[in-house]
Amino acid sequence: MSSRCKVSYPSLIVLVFLQGVALLMFYGWYIQVKPQTPPPSQSKVHVLLLSSWRSGSSFMGQVFSQHPSVFYLMEPAWHVWSSAPRVGARFLRMAVRDLIQRVFQCDFSVMDSYMPEQRNMSKIFMWSHSRALCSPPACPLTPRGQISNQTQCYHTCDARGLQKVEDACNSYSHVVLKEVRFFELESLYPLLRDPTLDFRIVHLVRDPRAVVRSKEQSAASFVRDNAIVLEQRNVPASEVQFQSIQEICRSHIRINERAVLKPPPFLKGRYKLVRFEDIAFNPLKEIKEVYDFVGLQMTPKLEDWIVTVTHGKGRGSVRDAFDITSRNAKAVTQAWRKALPFSKVKKIQDACKGAMSLLGYRTVDSEKEQKNMDMDLLVPHEPFKFDWEAGTEEAARS
Repeated sequence: MSSRCKVSYPSLIVLVFLQGVALLMFYGWYIQVKPQTPPPSQSKVHVLLLSSWRSGSSFMGQVFSQHPSVFYLMEPAWHVWSSAPRVGARFLRMAVRDLIQRVFQCDFSVMDSYMPEQRNMSKIFMWSHSRALCSPPACPLTPRGQISNQTQCYHTCDARGLQKVEDACNSYSHVVLKEVRFFELESLYPLLRDPTLDFRIVHLVRDPRAVVRSKEQSAASFVRDNAIVLEQRNVPASEVQFQSIQEICRSHIRINERAVLKPPPFLKGRYKLVRFEDIAFNPLKEIKEVYDFVGLQMTPKLEDWIVTVTHGKGRGSVRDAFDITSRNAKAVTQAWRKALPFSKVKKIQDACKGAMSLLGYRTVDSEKEQKNMDMDLLVPHEPFKFDWEAGTEEAARS
């Protein structure tokens, strides 16, 4: 008996040692792969459609919303801004970021601070614009794979509490949130580092001259937002639009610089810039590229819907700033050239020189150039040629 023990004891020591080495190696491997490997329950793709007001983001949001694999919400951070309307965007940005992070995780208890006591599904901002909230399990109205009707959804669908919203969110492979209330990428870094999020950013921009023209058509809808963007500064009414678009243009420069010129390692490959004009002129090609970036497949039904809403006869309605109707998308992109006086166009260009150069929008030097519809004001999509130092200096002076 004792001889057996003498023989096995060294072997036991070796086995224990090897087991310890194996555990250490496994632990080291686990620590390395953990940030890139979310738990199965969190294996979703999380997409932030990052844009600014009147930049085609409502349409692009519907491009995501109508996809059968997507749970979409339109501007959930509206709840944060509307709860504190007398402060500035800098003060609110962390609260906005935290709300977005929780919603990406399908945790809607975060809404408790921003909703009335009766927290029904219909209390979520623009809830009926989400096809997922008009479909099972949130509502039986629209089968998955069918195009939803916002008016029918508004009058038919609702649910007490937010549990069905969470159930719906958890049942999709992609969660897409559209936001116009981020003005830099740094506040999003915790989301990019979060190991439970497969986080992508689609940055949608539009010619600032068209943005101003569109905002003027729905000016009353943006009074509070303009005040928050301008940090509650006392700005003459005649200058609000120009100073607001200047802040938005500066934000496009900051975001693109951080994402493209000197991205941190955790941001590489997770940012895509999209121009509304490119989508308007070649919608199927551009939208397929966006889908590829976030891991979605185009469907025949979506192709038909995209062609229908981008090749209509309408030029857009001013009744509802968030209405999506069939319209001639190409005509919409050029409408500002006939509608705005050149004096206003020049002020917008002066406010946004750096951003326009960066994003590929040519300026006009006269009313004649502005009205000359044969003059192409869009720089070819690839590659953007931009003198960064010159552009930054222009932005700083503007």
